[in-house]
Amino acid sequence: LLRNGGAQDSSVAEALSGPPVRLAPEEETRARLLPVGAEEEEEEEEEEAAAAAPGAEEARPPRTALSARRFAVLLIFSLYSLVNAFQWIQYSIISNVFMDFYGVSELHINWLSMVYMLAYVPLIFPVTWLLDTRGLRLTALLGSGLNSLGAWVKCCSVQPHLYWVTMLGQGLCSVAQVFILGLPSRIASVWFGPTEVSTACATAVLGNQLGTAVGFLLPPILVPNTQNNTDLLASNISTMFYGTSAVATLLFILTAIVFKEKPPYPPSQAQAALQDSPPAEYSYLKSIRNLFKNIPFVLLLITYGIMTGAFYSVSTLLNQIMLTCCKEEVYAGRIGLTLVIAGMVGSILCGLWLDYTKTYKQTTLIVYILSFIGMVIFTFTLNLGYIVFITGGILGFFMTGYLPLGFEFAVEITYPESEGTSSGLLNAAAQVFGILFTLAQGKLTTDYGPMAGNIFLCVWLFLGIILTALIRSDLRRHNINIGLTNGEIKAVPVDSPTDQKPKAVVLTKQSESSI
Repeated sequence: LLRNGGAQDSSVAEALSGPPVRLAPEEETRARLLPVGAEEEEEEEEEEAAAAAPGAEEARPPRTALSARRFAVLLIFSLYSLVNAFQWIQYSIISNVFMDFYGVSELHINWLSMVYMLAYVPLIFPVTWLLDTRGLRLTALLGSGLNSLGAWVKCCSVQPHLYWVTMLGQGLCSVAQVFILGLPSRIASVWFGPTEVSTACATAVLGNQLGTAVGFLLPPILVPNTQNNTDLLASNISTMFYGTSAVATLLFILTAIVFKEKPPYPPSQAQAALQDSPPAEYSYLKSIRNLFKNIPFVLLLITYGIMTGAFYSVSTLLNQIMLTCCKEEVYAGRIGLTLVIAGMVGSILCGLWLDYTKTYKQTTLIVYILSFIGMVIFTFTLNLGYIVFITGGILGFFMTGYLPLGFEFAVEITYPESEGTSSGLLNAAAQVFGILFTLAQGKLTTDYGPMAGNIFLCVWLFLGIILTALIRSDLRRHNINIGLTNGEIKAVPVDSPTDQKPKAVVLTKQSESSI
């Protein structure tokens, strides 16, 4: 709950009776969170509490608390996100093997990865609507269930003439991805406290990145290139598909057991304020309009799309790029593994840094610049043997480390809009740019070589740096959590637990303060 200081009461009354006044972004956030008359009701509640017997306030239920279940929710989500990402990259990292097995062109194999990007764009709006209206648990179950179903369908495609079946299974997995990619920031906000929310988001994104890393590592080992023995090749592919299906099914069962809609108490003041706002006032279409009217978010939408689209393109075409240099699928897989593992470290460090400093724009801009530099260095070291492992690691550290930064920055500048909607739009932009970049870079790589395709991405990343510098940082969620919206509006002091001094049920008391 928020209110103005007492000195502002008369000016507020005059403003309400006079012509409409344009509100600052912080005041607009506050107005949307509070129903009409909330301040008067709040004052009445304070008077009643003051008249009550001593100790009455202590009997009231706590306003915020941390649930131990949050770690299980985060772990299960990260694991089934891992399996989904593994299925995305498992074809393209050994694209030549599947080309020979199914007897199709390189473009057909590339589409087994690009279908993930293609499915996301038309489905993101109904899925984010479902997340906002039907909740986190149902969305998580659909994502994990479709992921398992797609894996089982692919088990039926281990015949050279059944390319269309493997595409069908991959299509189901791509639909599952739509239910997965928008959840990290939502899970972090709903389940985790203010001092751990960015780290939680980075950890959730980490699961997807780890899946990509496993996808770079395992397929070349499980399915070696045995062109002269089709039966052995089919057996190896079958082993990979059935193993993936078993793990995906186990995770679906665990999702049904572990996932809850939300914890018993909100983990932060920002979540408490959202839960206090009237549900009837929510409109999905209005939320979309508000996001597209938010100029900083639109700029972030473009820059996130460029960065993540470039990562998708490099990941999809890495086998083709490295085969030009070293002629071995395993070598390409190891480069990809290095790139993603370095990115996982970058994601966690960036999340910890954001929780510690809350310097969202500065960190995002610096990481963008370093990603551009890493891409340039990677481009000009492709033919330098093992040096490419170092340069690929640098590129991965910053490029994939950027992903949770974009999610958390978007939540901050769009609060109190739904985290699922803002994250979903960011991912939709990433898929659009990913498809365009993959097609363009693939064409340039085929016609002019890997360096031409990589330089194409460098130009776009440089444009992204310029647009990122133009984003205005307005940390609305952070201001609510620390009790500040602008110089005059403060959070109402309440008896509420924080996550500073955990007890048996992670509840502590926050003393009242008066501004």
